[in-house]
Amino acid sequence: MSWFKSSASRNAAASHAAANGSVRSVNYSTSPLLAAKTPPGRSKFIVALVGLGFAILIGRALYVQVFGQAFFLKQGEIRYARTLELTASRGRILDRNGLILAASVPAPSLWAIPKDFEADDAQLASLAKLLSMTPAELKTRLADNPNFVWLRRQVDDQVAKQALALDIKGLHQVREYKRKYPEGEAAMHVVGFTSVENHGQEGLELAYDKDLVGRNGQRRVIKDRLGRVVDDIGESIPAADGHDVELSIDSKVQFFAYQRIRDAVNENKAKAGSVVVLDAQSGEVLALANYPSYAPGDRNLQDGRMRNRALTDTFEPGSTVKPFIAGWALETGRVTPDTVIHTAPGRVQMGGFTISDSHPHGDLTVTQVIQKSSNIGAMRMGLMFQPREMWELYAQAGFGQKPQVDFPGAVTGRLRPWKTWRPVEQATMSYGYGLSASLFQIAHAYTVFAHDGVVIPATLKKAGPNDPPPQGIRILSPKTAQTIRKMLQLVCAPGGTAPKAQTMGYSVGGKSGTAYKQEGKGYAVKKYRAWFVGMSPIDHPRIIVAVMVDEPTAGKWYGGDVAAPVFSDLVQQTLRTMGVQPDLDFKTQIVAHDVPAEEESF
Repeated sequence: MSWFKSSASRNAAASHAAANGSVRSVNYSTSPLLAAKTPPGRSKFIVALVGLGFAILIGRALYVQVFGQAFFLKQGEIRYARTLELTASRGRILDRNGLILAASVPAPSLWAIPKDFEADDAQLASLAKLLSMTPAELKTRLADNPNFVWLRRQVDDQVAKQALALDIKGLHQVREYKRKYPEGEAAMHVVGFTSVENHGQEGLELAYDKDLVGRNGQRRVIKDRLGRVVDDIGESIPAADGHDVELSIDSKVQFFAYQRIRDAVNENKAKAGSVVVLDAQSGEVLALANYPSYAPGDRNLQDGRMRNRALTDTFEPGSTVKPFIAGWALETGRVTPDTVIHTAPGRVQMGGFTISDSHPHGDLTVTQVIQKSSNIGAMRMGLMFQPREMWELYAQAGFGQKPQVDFPGAVTGRLRPWKTWRPVEQATMSYGYGLSASLFQIAHAYTVFAHDGVVIPATLKKAGPNDPPPQGIRILSPKTAQTIRKMLQLVCAPGGTAPKAQTMGYSVGGKSGTAYKQEGKGYAVKKYRAWFVGMSPIDHPRIIVAVMVDEPTAGKWYGGDVAAPVFSDLVQQTLRTMGVQPDLDFKTQIVAHDVPAEEESF
């Protein structure tokens, strides 16, 4: 109660003083708080803290402005500057006439930022349908990375337009380059293909990748928060497009070769087939076709269709090597074209192995041995040589040697060292068993006959107008090569093994071949390879054509019946395309397609 009265008295006094307009001033200098002295250690500590703070700030400022300047400038630039890649256009692949076999065209690619992606069920279903996937697959892809995922690369322009028209947040488009192959499956084994990153994967796309790929450029830009380019930084590095590659391939010859081998494989119910067409004067490859082939969009084929069989598959060349044996026997003076060779009774036992002809021929001249394809006749000539002599003949012709051609996967074949040969092996190698070669190697080896005794290099690139003529290896004299060509011409005449190789308007010569297919350590009794290799016109050859049909099963299997008709059609079409004048009179020429062929020994 006393406290209440005291408070009331004080309040009344204050009210009275305020009413009178006067307040007594307070003397702060006499305040007991100020009169108390601060301990010296505390004041020094406070000053030290303040000084330390200033030192830290000054040090930090020095670090940011001087020592760490580059780092902080870079970090700042990361937040607003971007490097845009300027994609180089891959070079074109052209045929010998400048027609396009492979070219790059702009193509949109769709990508997304999943953390920004917003789409209702209808939009998601529509987008998935455009991208050829299910909504579940699309959701799975979007879950891969929150910042960036490819949805579909190198789509059609119409697909990209429809996708962007859905107005889905987080969906974006970028322009890339897509490879186009106008000749389709007819030239795929030659040209090959690229990956989505535009790097060569197969064929000449891979072989000439360094020339074709070019060099990408760069452009430094400033982007705003919406991702729009607002300014350039520094100098841009322009993209350097890849170089064009001009091939020796003639797209017209290539297309016809593909069509014809495709028809032959289907007609004979065969497993596969290959064709090689060479320019006999320059060694340029005019066509290299295989069937079955594959479409440009196929990438994951597991049935062997991507394999360029003409260059990667090897087989025993069989009777196609007999002209080499006869040629060397002539060259060394061991025989003449009219030398008689005894082949009766058509069977010879040697080293526990039976060497036989398809039927007894009796006595044959060297010319007839080639015309009728006698195994025993070729064997008797082959055994005239020393093993090393035969090995060097085959090796110089290119057998057992890696083809010097710019193509990935080209095989070497097999030619065992001569020191390991037994007499029976030398005998069988005289008619093409015991060694192996690709169809390309056989076609290349025949340049020795077409080019007057010289094996010239083969090439897949077009020769320039100022390029020197090809320099090869001389194996035979021009006279011997010409003599062999006359023998090969008789092979395609009545009485030979391949009259179906004759061509209207052009003289031809060549050699058929038929061989059992190897299976394991032996041979399959009812599986064959049939082939024919020859040249035209016979006096001054312009082209060499080699044809192989693998496992014909339609009732015919001899090279003269299966492969020779393909050769005939290709010779006529190719020489006309090249503008070569016919060397035979159409009115007097008799095309012997219906003349029975001599049954070939194999």
